[in-house]
Amino acid sequence: MFGISFSELLLVGLVALLVLGPERLPGAARTAGLWIGRLKRSFNAIKQEVEREIGADEIRRQLHNEHIMSLEQEARKILSPVQEPAKPVEPVAEHSIAPAPVAETTPAAPTEPAPTPVASPAPHDPTLPPRAP
Repeated sequence: MFGISFSELLLVGLVALLVLGPERLPGAARTAGLWIGRLKRSFNAIKQEVEREIGADEIRRQLHNEHIMSLEQEARKILSPVQEPAKPVEPVAEHSIAPAPVAETTPAAPTEPAPTPVASPAPHDPTLPPRAP
């Protein structure tokens, strides 16, 4: 755990035996064991509490994000009827344009066909990439 080898533990035990003596060493070892157990339990309790808090923060963050997304969807629903969709340009059919009537008094000269009107291009959608001229 801390990189303490068996030889180091044996050295600490020998020093404790010399300092405390054989009568007080078992009581000191028991007390040290109890304190180490309490420290481990408190450390684990703190660790679990922090993990619970982190989990609660993640849940709060997810709920907040879901709330924001629902607000965005509602805003889109509200704004979609307000925005008028671009009306498609209806192509002009050739048969719908009648040629001008020819007066009978004019000499019968070859008549040129009426020029075909060209439909104006549809307005450019800003979401599409620019068109080449």
